Order: sequence, then C-alpha cells, then structure tokens
Amino acid sequence: MSASSESSESSMGSYVTGGAFERDTQYIEDRIVADPEAVAALPAPPESKIGSLGFGLSEGAEAWPVEPGRYRLIAAAACPWANRTLIVRRLLGLEDVISLGQPGPVHDARSWTFDLDPDGRDPVLGSERLQEHYFKRFPGYPRGITVPAIVDVPSGGVVTNNYPQMTLDFSTEWREFHRPGAPDLLPVKLVDEMWPVMERIFTEVNNGVYRCGFAGSQEAYDAAYERLWTAMDWLEERLSTRRFVMGDTITEADVRLFTTLARFDPVYHGHFKANRNKLSEMEHLWGYARDLFQTPGFGDTIDFTQIKQHYYATHSDINPTRIVPLGPDLSNWETPHGREHLGGEPFGDGTPPAPRR
Repeated sequence: MSASSESSESSMGSYVTGGAFERDTQYIEDRIVADPEAVAALPAPPESKIGSLGFGLSEGAEAWPVEPGRYRLIAAAACPWANRTLIVRRLLGLEDVISLGQPGPVHDARSWTFDLDPDGRDPVLGSERLQEHYFKRFPGYPRGITVPAIVDVPSGGVVTNNYPQMTLDFSTEWREFHRPGAPDLLPVKLVDEMWPVMERIFTEVNNGVYRCGFAGSQEAYDAAYERLWTAMDWLEERLSTRRFVMGDTITEADVRLFTTLARFDPVYHGHFKANRNKLSEMEHLWGYARDLFQTPGFGDTIDFTQIKQHYYATHSDINPTRIVPLGPDLSNWETPHGREHLGGEPFGDGTPPAPRR
C-alpha cells in the first residue's frame, strides 16, 4: 500500500480519481535469491500480478544474494499486502534471518513513518521515513512509497517492494533457513491448480474491495460490487467442502485470502461500501477465517486497532472527518470455528511456529 502522491491536506482526489479504480502494479522487481547467477540465467517471467515460480529476472531487475541478517523487512501491520509478508515470515521461521521494522498505521503524503519506535526512528536503520530508503537507492523516486519493502541494511537502499514475488521467494529462495517443521506453502502437486485460484483471489477479492472503495462513479462502483460478491460466493461454496483453499493444509493461497478477510468487517464492509453482508454472516468463509485467525502465524500478526486507524484516517477523501469507528465488536474472532469436521491439519506433517515474541 502506498503513500499518496497528493498533499495530505488536499483530500479529494487522493485515492478516488474518477471512474473505475486501477491499481498501479509497477514495482521495484529486484529479487533476493540463493544463487544470483543461476536466477539471472533463467528466462524472464511472464507478466503477472501474483508473481511467478521457476523464472528469472524481469528486464532491468537485479539479483541480490540471500544473506541472513543483511536485509530488513519494512511491513506495516495495517496494510494487507504487508501483512502477507508478516505471516509467511512467521510460518517459515525467518524472524532471526530477516529483521522487521514496522511503521505506524497512518502515513502522510510523503511516506510511511516509524512513529511507533522510540524517538520516531527505526532502531536498525536510524530513519524517520521509509521514503529515505527509496531515495537512497533511487533519488527522487517518482512512484508510491509502498509497504512491504525490503531494505539492504549496509547501504540503506531499498531492494524491492514487489510484494507478489516477495513471499514466493521467502518460500523458495530462503529455504535453507526455514525452521524445522515449516509448512510447504507452495506444494508442487498443487501449484498448477493454485495459480489461477490465487489470480482470481487477487483480482476479484484482494483488489476487488479497493475497486468498490475507490470507485469514482456509481457505474464503476456497481460493477465492482457485483464482481466482488460473485467471487465471495464462489469462495463460500468452495470452502463448504474443503478446510482450506487448496485442500487439507494451508498454502500461499490461504495467506493471500486471509489478509483481506481479516479486514472485511472492520473496514471493507463500511468504509469501502462492500456491504451486501458481513463476513460474519457467511457460514463457511467466516468459519474458515476464524480457523486461520486461531492458527499460529495468522491471527497473531493482526492488529485490528491499527487496521481501522489506517483506513479511516488515511483515506480522507472517503472519510473527510477521519473519525475511526469504535465498532464492530471483534471478540467473535476467538469463537469456535467448527472446521475440524472437514479433516486436514493446518500444518500437515509440520508444526506451528513458536509463540510470537
């Protein structure tokens, strides 16, 4: 999620620009890989909004070497795209290998800021704003200052903000440093089936809620609303017969869906007008979301307070008063989900991560 390029005091037009919402998917496509030379020799990946497996570098991209302790992941708890990296880092046990910096929930027009840290500075990077690390590598960087981003600690420059690829590389390129019992989030036997499922989840659900919220016309909103709920009904049916998106164990597809579901009732239902019904009124999706929330590595990365603060205070063209609602009551995420009857185990033959520090 990016900081707006417009003045923080100029609310209208910052996010809603008229007509249908189109997400900017141009990112810094450098990658951190186990064997830079081998990856550089592979064919360039096809154009994709969800990342790729088995391909090399995009045109102009660089390969950086996997090195424990060298890189710092900057991931705001409020942001769903950053939340993916927090979950996968936890599930795979990469906390001691890739350090974590977390900006506060409300950014201004320039950048995400480290206002939750002592003196408002990241304790490792020493910076006040994520923008500093984009500019360190690319002076005057013209695009959005987005999270998640990975920063090269020695140089202070941003390496990549390509969130669709980031978690895939955590699973594949950092495999040497996975914890014992880490789940296989990209099982070979399911990848071919999983890719179109993840693509639909991204285009219709992850991005679908934004198409509703940032629609600039009634026509655009109506079309976005229909697309979103068509996909939600598809997922409701799919999850009526399987415990997780791809079957009996968690995969990358569950990570990508969960971060949107966790924000649905607190934010998207009201703030983004995705209000045909609440998530908590959908039997199978709601049970599934609670199942994941109560699974180590998922719910323990969720901060509902920061999530609400971010959306309601940052999108001032949608919510000019910047009032953050007190509701809804979110204690229901801890209620029994009853999904065990579908069989399966979240981690299969593996183990859950240790409690969060």
